[in-house]
Amino acid sequence: MNLKTVLTKDTISLHLKGTTKEEIINELLDVLVAAKKIEDRDAAYSAVMEREQKMSTGMKHGIAIPHGKSATIHDLVACIGISDTPIDFDSLDHEPCRIFIMTLSPLEKTGPHLQFLAEISLLFKSAEKRAEILKAATAEEILKILAE
Repeated sequence: MNLKTVLTKDTISLHLKGTTKEEIINELLDVLVAAKKIEDRDAAYSAVMEREQKMSTGMKHGIAIPHGKSATIHDLVACIGISDTPIDFDSLDHEPCRIFIMTLSPLEKTGPHLQFLAEISLLFKSAEKRAEILKAATAEEILKILAE
């Protein structure tokens, strides 16, 4: 799984405006709709929120990975959003989040979904990478950081 095949400058949003978990999720879905990555926004929203109700996708180190699976998704899609202000996302370490990586995948394909989540978690274990992403001024910069 190559992050560059899933993420494009159209699927990266700097300066998210939301102040709650739900607002951030809605903003990320808007990014995917605008990039023409999802057609059924309501189904995608339901999938992500259903997953959030089972257990928060707020991880550690200021990162949240809201995700879900839906019959309306045919291939794994993803987007990244960066918030200028920390957002409470019910994280495992109880710290607020600023980096959000949303992914949606088909119900019947688990391989790409798990591979993507594993690659993202490895990438963001690096404090330097997290700091670089938070400092990035453009979507292109973020793509470059992810490709390193």
